[in-house]
Amino acid sequence: MSDPAPYVARRTPRSQFVPVRGLRYHVNLWGDIGAATRERPLLVWMHGWMDVGASLQFVVDALQRERAIAAPDWRGFGRTVAPPLTDSYWFADYLGDLDALLDTLSPQQPVDLAGHSMGGNVVMTYAGARPERLRRLVNMEGFGLPESKPEQAPERLRQWLDELKTPQRLRPYASLADVAARLVKNNPRLAPERARWLAEHWAERRDDGQWHVLGDPAHKRVNPSLYRKDEIVEGWKRIACPTLWIEGDETDPDRWWGHRYPRSEFDARIGVVRQLQRARLAACGHMLHFDQPLALAAALERFLDTP
Repeated sequence: MSDPAPYVARRTPRSQFVPVRGLRYHVNLWGDIGAATRERPLLVWMHGWMDVGASLQFVVDALQRERAIAAPDWRGFGRTVAPPLTDSYWFADYLGDLDALLDTLSPQQPVDLAGHSMGGNVVMTYAGARPERLRRLVNMEGFGLPESKPEQAPERLRQWLDELKTPQRLRPYASLADVAARLVKNNPRLAPERARWLAEHWAERRDDGQWHVLGDPAHKRVNPSLYRKDEIVEGWKRIACPTLWIEGDETDPDRWWGHRYPRSEFDARIGVVRQLQRARLAACGHMLHFDQPLALAAALERFLDTP
């Protein structure tokens, strides 16, 4: 992959580290948090699995109006280091981290909260537990998981025990260009200059001379706790704020789960959210913020800026 002309960010973020439950959480910040108001609050973006907060840059640059935005790196991703001796990650910890982050970033007033993929699942659950902390909510392709059954529990636990004994690895890359090429392979609509820019935030060069993805390999281990659909849906029923669901028209959930989680099942789940709006982006797959940042920015502003 030849080196493209570099992408130039229109609105350069500031990096800040904040204490969160014994960790130094890295947060990308755009705009003036102190200028946020109840009518135009801080927008907090929570990224998905194997992503980083900096990947919001292309959407931020596409926004028509500036606003205060915070995009943290989840624990064990980006520049938020993993807790010491971590061998597994737990969904409840993401919720605890998010709650502590909001206490630091916006202690006095509600926020607009957005999440993509894994982050979308987290923010939906959080919104049901802390409805008073949100003015508006955006879920981008956070579908959740297939319903589990109790008889799956012993085998899932066995799998987790086996994986604890199995070293987890993420492959390194020889050059930053190779990292960028991988990003484009995953998301063919990601422009080469954007991939090159993102590669520097997605990976780092270490003492061995290779580029390593900024994600703890322990994230690859299965969760020994089963996904309990009924508990999740009960939380979604309690979401009190206007909520926007955004998806790409080329996303195919059947590719991930097949008959175990048909689209009709998801539509039934999301249908319990009381103030739900929907947006569907054309020529777009799962990575909305890579595939169509302009269209995503427009959808966000329509939803967030409408009284």
